[in-house]
Amino acid sequence: MLECMFDYKGVSPTAGLEITPQPSRSRIHELQQRVQRMQGPAVSRTLESLPGLSGVIQLRTGEVYAVDSPSLATALVAGPSQAGDWIAFVGVPDLGLEAAAQFGIDLDRTVVVPRPGELWLSVTAGLLDVAAVVVVKPPVLVTAQQAERLKSRLRMKDAALVCWGEWPRPDATLAITESSWLGLGRGHGRLTARRVVVSVRQGGPVRHVSLWLPGVDQQVAERDHEVIPLVVAQAG
Repeated sequence: MLECMFDYKGVSPTAGLEITPQPSRSRIHELQQRVQRMQGPAVSRTLESLPGLSGVIQLRTGEVYAVDSPSLATALVAGPSQAGDWIAFVGVPDLGLEAAAQFGIDLDRTVVVPRPGELWLSVTAGLLDVAAVVVVKPPVLVTAQQAERLKSRLRMKDAALVCWGEWPRPDATLAITESSWLGLGRGHGRLTARRVVVSVRQGGPVRHVSLWLPGVDQQVAERDHEVIPLVVAQAG
């Protein structure tokens, strides 16, 4: 890309100056992100989120979020991914790439390290150089010292961390307390939507939010009213 920006082969000696193609907005955004990380500490900023999660929680750089399920982790990082940020998954060997794509994750900007082993901490820290959000599933209990080291690096690299599992003093904790699937009749049908209740602890009292994760349209959204699919209604 940088070679294209400084390519003067397109200059015509007879027509004078010829303008070469400019990089796309997504490429400019990517370069800005890398420059910010190379310059050092950055002011915490709010990352993009899926429309259905904007009223539930919004990720901010420099912070750590603990979740108890892969679906929550995937939904949280889908927003930054759709906005053009790089994301990464560390220590999640059973990650379903097809399911991640259905949540809206851009696989072309996703780094997956399924089995980092004992190097999970250094791998996670290294990926913060390029990824705006890293999802990690630690293979062991994380110590307070390890958590503080990564926290400092998050602030320095202008990135966020989503931990699938327990984390010492996270900035927010999200957990699924209720879950049910829709779409199955009496011995037939297929799963079409999932209703969940998510508890959100972030500074104040615990909030409980009802979500489609996902809905019948495969979108994540707050569940403000009940929708009973036809196959369920017919099955009684």
